[in-house]
Amino acid sequence: MTSFARRSLALSAAVLALAAAGCSSTDAAAQVAVPSPPAGEAALCRALHDALPESVAGHGRHDPEPSSELTAGWGDAAIVLRCGVPRPDRMSDPQAQGIEVDGVGWMLEERDSGPRFTTTYRETYVEVTLGEQYLHDASPLTELAGPVARTVPASL
Repeated sequence: MTSFARRSLALSAAVLALAAAGCSSTDAAAQVAVPSPPAGEAALCRALHDALPESVAGHGRHDPEPSSELTAGWGDAAIVLRCGVPRPDRMSDPQAQGIEVDGVGWMLEERDSGPRFTTTYRETYVEVTLGEQYLHDASPLTELAGPVARTVPASL
């Protein structure tokens, strides 16, 4: 076999391996980092987890991996909630954008893959990441604000 043929064969094997990895059954979008808040905040997150709805914006509950009471999801990673996240650096920016939904304040971070919202003035931070179909739509927060308000006390 010529060296050109060996390189072509090796390249073909590498392309097939990459294609197989891209088509694997593990959905990378459904994988999220699980926060590690202090015990008191984790208790608030467990209470929130129990109060979360079974559907949000028409998407059924489909929690991401690894399974945790600190994370929840709806749809195929269309809406992902993480509770007990660290305070985002962006909260120190006086130009940061925010909205209030049903008495819960949220800081907005615009991203190409979809917006990310983090609660403000709560005893632990709750982050909600929306898929790109929600680039200009924060309506899923209306179904999440109530459970947040009931289980994660406001702080000043």
